[in-house]
Amino acid sequence: MSTVLQQDAEAQLAALLLLKSVEQFYYQQSDMLDARDYEGWLATLDERIRYWMPLARNVQSRSLAEEYTRPQQDAAWFDEGMETLRLRVEQFRTGMHWAEEPVSRVSHLVTNVRIVETREDGEGRRRVQARSRFLVYQNRLETETALFVGKRDDTLIETAGGWKVRQRSIFLDQSVLLGKALTVFF
Repeated sequence: MSTVLQQDAEAQLAALLLLKSVEQFYYQQSDMLDARDYEGWLATLDERIRYWMPLARNVQSRSLAEEYTRPQQDAAWFDEGMETLRLRVEQFRTGMHWAEEPVSRVSHLVTNVRIVETREDGEGRRRVQARSRFLVYQNRLETETALFVGKRDDTLIETAGGWKVRQRSIFLDQSVLLGKALTVFF
């Protein structure tokens, strides 16, 4: 095999292994959230995380750039860091969170994972831009059901302990929240 073909095959193999690693990370996060292992899930987040979910707007086709609210300029469902994410988890753990008592049954599905960019960050670690699609099913009591469907854009940082989410942008494919409360993580 020529050196060029071998290098191409090695690059393809490295890209495939990276994709599988990111997919497994996402599946692990989903399993933690479904098992209510919020502390484990928090451990998969970088201390400097930005966890952001803009509002979706109904716009005309010529205005698609304005479909979602702008970061740090407009309202958002979430615009949080590690401190507020920890506070939300603590609130769940009190047993007094009105929208999560009794607790919901939740299933997270992640699919269409793509690596958009890979580079080294300023600290010599691998940084990956990844995109994925999600479906989150939530059921409470006997009949309360909510479906959340959308897209995620993530910045992942590779650490000695595995991947960490530095930034997660969550784009719901609905302009009106159909669930009674937004008590799930994505």
